[in-house]
Amino acid sequence: MRILLIAFALACLTACGGIGFPGVYRINVEQGNLVTQDMVDQLKPGMTRRQVRFIMGTPLVEDSFNRERWDYPYVMRRGDDVMRESQVTVYFDGDRLTGVSGDLQPAWANSES
Repeated sequence: MRILLIAFALACLTACGGIGFPGVYRINVEQGNLVTQDMVDQLKPGMTRRQVRFIMGTPLVEDSFNRERWDYPYVMRRGDDVMRESQVTVYFDGDRLTGVSGDLQPAWANSES
């Protein structure tokens, strides 16, 4: 009987683990690099990696298998809701900027198409 009571109590406690406490405050979480349109507009083809890093900041992801690409992801969460999400990728040929892709585009990228 005692073992059955302990097993029942453990099952109840385990079931309560998935219940969220009502009214718990969840903080805003920002992850990644916040990239603005002004920052992207400052990028010009032929810029060096150092110049791009000065404007955009250190990339969150530097792919060790593709050193010609830097990724700047960004996510803003308020509680469980995603409020803002963006992705910008810059491409290099050697030490020179050759392209930008993602959610924000520089003015020169739109004029070439």
